[in-house]
Amino acid sequence: MPVLSGTRKFVAFRSIAIASGLLLTIATSGCSLVEDRSERYVNAKEGDALALPETADSSHFTQVMPIRGINPADANKMYPSDIPQPPDMTSGILEENYVVEELDGRVWLLVNDVPGRIWPAVTAYMNEEGLGVAYDNPQLGLLQSELANFSMRARELLELSSAPAEAAGAEPKVLLQARIAPGVRRKTTEIQVRKLTSENVVEDTAEKEASWPVELISWRGIADPTMEELALQKRLLADLGEFLKAREESKSFSRAASGMVAKPLVKLLSENDTAKAIRMDLDYGRSWAEVNRALTESDIAVVDLNRSEGWLFVDFRTADERDPGWFSWFSDKEKPRHTHTVTLTKSDGQVDVTAEAAEDYSGERSAEDLLTQLFDYLY
Repeated sequence: MPVLSGTRKFVAFRSIAIASGLLLTIATSGCSLVEDRSERYVNAKEGDALALPETADSSHFTQVMPIRGINPADANKMYPSDIPQPPDMTSGILEENYVVEELDGRVWLLVNDVPGRIWPAVTAYMNEEGLGVAYDNPQLGLLQSELANFSMRARELLELSSAPAEAAGAEPKVLLQARIAPGVRRKTTEIQVRKLTSENVVEDTAEKEASWPVELISWRGIADPTMEELALQKRLLADLGEFLKAREESKSFSRAASGMVAKPLVKLLSENDTAKAIRMDLDYGRSWAEVNRALTESDIAVVDLNRSEGWLFVDFRTADERDPGWFSWFSDKEKPRHTHTVTLTKSDGQVDVTAEAAEDYSGERSAEDLLTQLFDYLY
């Protein structure tokens, strides 16, 4: 039977068109042809406990791979994009073990270790540099050196002249103080140092200066450092960091200094298992800096902020809420928008951090969720 010219081409073209249509349908449907099992973890019912014979020793039967528990009150808010992740075993580890940080005219060395291990190492540093330790108080976290005037190595370290003044009383007495305290983040230590002179501390009579110092000098009550003093503190802390790094394999432990970790600087305040606020036992400037750091590390975008008024507008939407879908191929990346407000309020020498959702936000994440996530990164 004769076939009209071009018929075979049309049949082949129609087959290709049908196949293309099927492929397009599958592509646009995404993963709908494949079962989404991500919610099984949330909705699965707890099985019966394992029944053992009476003669069996229960201590020999444990979970090989324990499953992280879920709070039933929060289970209804979980979706495939928000399945809880396993605990971060590296959350207490800093990217760098020895970091010199500065804020509002203060500088400190942040160390990824507990004060009980840092105290003996700082004592060893002061002895090795010719400073010695004249007074110490582990409960206060203070170490005070002997007079640096009579050691050439100590004089060089504290930037004194190479030759001491020959005339009696022509040169002020100089010493170094070190303050060791628990850091804001768990299992960290913050070290501060400062150079004190009899000119700046001793007042009134020359007899007081002659006998200075007779005791441990209080860390409070000294004026803020000048730019030159701040630069010296940075250099000393960097030098101390190198010393501590070199002694990592030979650290000892101080039981007396371990008592400094008793009081956490960051606490989560809750009512009926619901987060209400974060209380920070820090000054306002440090609290503001730590909240900003926590927002950055938790990938929460800051839309706007005002430090003097104490608020930050943030975008706390889920990944699904931020996803524009297929239309993102034809448009620029969506900009962050204000969904929640974080507020810092001074209260009796402390700072309270609260959060609330914006009026036009109708997503699934609450202010309590934001506070809980912030606390995880703050402490």
